[in-house]
Amino acid sequence: MAHVQGEPEWVSARDGRRLYAMVLPGPENAPTVVFEAGAGASRSSWGLVQPLVAEFARAVVYDRSGLGRSAPDSSGRTLDRMAGDLVDVLRHFGPGPYVLVGHSAGGPIVRLAASRTTARIAGLVLVDPADETAEVLFSPRFRTAERVFLRAGRVLAAAGLLKFLYRPMLRAAPEDVRRDLAREGFTPQVLRTQAEQARTFLDELAAWRTNPPAPAGCPVTVVSGGRAGDGMNAAVRAEANAAHAQRVSSGGRHRIAEKSGHLVPVTEPEVVAGEIRRLLS
Repeated sequence: MAHVQGEPEWVSARDGRRLYAMVLPGPENAPTVVFEAGAGASRSSWGLVQPLVAEFARAVVYDRSGLGRSAPDSSGRTLDRMAGDLVDVLRHFGPGPYVLVGHSAGGPIVRLAASRTTARIAGLVLVDPADETAEVLFSPRFRTAERVFLRAGRVLAAAGLLKFLYRPMLRAAPEDVRRDLAREGFTPQVLRTQAEQARTFLDELAAWRTNPPAPAGCPVTVVSGGRAGDGMNAAVRAEANAAHAQRVSSGGRHRIAEKSGHLVPVTEPEVVAGEIRRLLS
């Protein structure tokens, strides 16, 4: 039986690294939707959204270097370099048009890639994204919490226990995606990659407050979680959603996923798919 996320395909980055992708072809001559996962997540985090999108578009997921089935990147995991990998993915799959969809830390990655690629970008859907206008991201408290999480995560991953923190995600996933997650999603390598990404991510993002990337003429939809939870208390949720509203204040759409915290692709995949369809209609 075919995998719910489609057929595997290897993408060559410009420096020779290979990135693992999976493709659902969608209707003939349909546009392409490419998904970018959050900080420690792989293609599997889109296991509920991608099949819904494949009803009306070619739907492509992939693993960033050091996550899923893609080998680590010896040159580091800066925001700049991660966006470069996404540009390579777009070059591999053709000139577009594309809708780029980024969750959490994937939001800044798709914004930066969209400003650099020569592919045609029909729009961006940012799903509960990290945003440089949310001051809470740059507070000492947030940075300390991130360091504590990464240290604890390394211990749990080494002991084979990290997956137990993500039981709701595993329960929700289709069976073949659940197997992929159990095998690939909670390893020490994932935590090493997260730590390498975290080393520069917030500083790079902070620089955008004065010089943000600007994808020319690109429609933007932001989907925010409507509830606290998933590591975000009510005050942090309110600040994040205010930043999301500001992101589209000069044009764009802001949608609240009322039943979700941060993990909107898991708890309300139909909301994400619906907003992608709306951009393409």
